[in-house]
Amino acid sequence: MIYVALLRGINVGGNNKVDMKKLKITFENLGFTNVITYINSGNIIFEAKGKKEEKIIKEIELAIKKDFALEIKVLIRDFESIKTLCKKIPDSWVKNETMRTDVMFLWEEFDNPKILEDLKLSPVDNAKYFPGAVVWNIKDADYNKSGMLKVIGTKIYKAMTIRNINTVRKIFEIMNEVKS
Repeated sequence: MIYVALLRGINVGGNNKVDMKKLKITFENLGFTNVITYINSGNIIFEAKGKKEEKIIKEIELAIKKDFALEIKVLIRDFESIKTLCKKIPDSWVKNETMRTDVMFLWEEFDNPKILEDLKLSPVDNAKYFPGAVVWNIKDADYNKSGMLKVIGTKIYKAMTIRNINTVRKIFEIMNEVKS
């Protein structure tokens, strides 16, 4: 099975520094194959055979603690869930100089459609729930009016890891290459 591991809060603002080359070795030492890291924000594509997702996550978190002395939360998604997500997000939702689109991958405790009510969005926010994620889209000019800014530092915020849409689409592209 092909997965992407999404590490929360590494290499952000000089904190929780993790070298991607060393992280790749950590994953290979766990027995994972076709390990590919993508950018410094903690995206690792890999193959794992015969293990349940919960076990994979625990193994990765323990290995990161051992190899980097960091307690990092890890979320994994399989190829099919990333593929489905990418197909459902409108093609017009992009990350560029006039628009922001972020994918907020959710841990299980907040993974339900009611999350949109809890986020207290403002009229300038476009958000859609998909199983495992909320996709948020906004015009760059309206960013400071967004209700999403109120989420930072909350319990919900601590139960998600965020990637921009360009990163998610590139992760899917890499996963697709591994699958071929």
